[in-house]
Amino acid sequence: MRYRLGILTSCLLPLLALGACQGTGGGAAKSDEIVIGEFGSLTGTTATFGQSTHNAVLMATEELNAAGGLLGKKVRIIVEDDQSKPEEAATAVTKLINQDKVVAILGEVASTRSMAAAPIAQASQIPMVSPSSTNPQVTAIGDYIFRVCFIDPFQGSVMAKFAFNSLKLKRVAILYDVKNDYSVGLRNFFTAKFKELGGTIVGEQSYGEGDSDFRAQLTQLKSLKPEAIYTPGYYTEVGTIARQAYDLGLRVPLMGGDGWDSPKLFEIGGTAINGSYLSNHNSVQDPAPHIQKFAKAYKEKYNAVPDSLSSLGYDAANVLFDAIKRAGTTDGPKVRDALAATKDFLGVTGSITIDKDRNPVKPAVILKVQDGKFEYVETVAP
Repeated sequence: MRYRLGILTSCLLPLLALGACQGTGGGAAKSDEIVIGEFGSLTGTTATFGQSTHNAVLMATEELNAAGGLLGKKVRIIVEDDQSKPEEAATAVTKLINQDKVVAILGEVASTRSMAAAPIAQASQIPMVSPSSTNPQVTAIGDYIFRVCFIDPFQGSVMAKFAFNSLKLKRVAILYDVKNDYSVGLRNFFTAKFKELGGTIVGEQSYGEGDSDFRAQLTQLKSLKPEAIYTPGYYTEVGTIARQAYDLGLRVPLMGGDGWDSPKLFEIGGTAINGSYLSNHNSVQDPAPHIQKFAKAYKEKYNAVPDSLSSLGYDAANVLFDAIKRAGTTDGPKVRDALAATKDFLGVTGSITIDKDRNPVKPAVILKVQDGKFEYVETVAP
């Protein structure tokens, strides 16, 4: 059954473990409200992504409504669970647009699922803001599609530079998810930059999302004596890869991207993931007052430290709210124009300026995985 909630965020009561509340159902907006759709992986293989994002969207909306709402109205979020499946993402967005008559859409985290849904939003002239889909092709789908995260060419290059310049690595192997646009893209961009810098890719192996046995691939890579393995997948598989690599005696660092960012990584990977590195969007260790204010409010509300997915969900919602406010209307083309004109918006993941391709110009951070924490290492400017 499809998970579906209509949320009037002035009532925000806990529902299940998602931090949601039960409000009015779906359907067209009432005269005193603005209805915005959200789709994400509230269940399935990357459920923590969708849940973290959803929590932050609710928090941003609750804050907005407590401050008087938007254009004199309350904002209602209707969320659809795509179950971590691209085909469900397309169905969810079709439903949000055609049945619930949303004026804009927030989501998704995974690039493959955003790419399945974005053509529907584009054809309907409904602005869509992805919090954290990093594949370049997401916003290339059309001029109604935006994001608030950096893109994979930058993220892949950041880790390649860090590996070569900071870790002084010269020989790296790659293990990537061949079924995932996000993973394939990062593998391509990392490879290009690492070779350009003078490094060598000693070999590569692939797997598919949902796989659980990586021993054959890891055995092949071990024979090539790499100094590290670039593994740009999602936390579910990466944690298992770390454990199996350790069991095989392959004691080299893993490196990856923002798809690792989940508390589940530590649960699955245990101590085997220690000493590995990922590129990410921000660090809650940043002392900036607005970041600490967000982190404190999130911790108080959900009893959890916000990850980068929640930070990006919060920024995506607020960037959209800001655009609607500046547009002075919920008219699709005018909101699109306002989103495109976003400049120097102070988000918890950095200052956001939308470029001509509807992507933000912003920095990345490198984090080290150590003893159940992501430790800040360095910031890399765009």
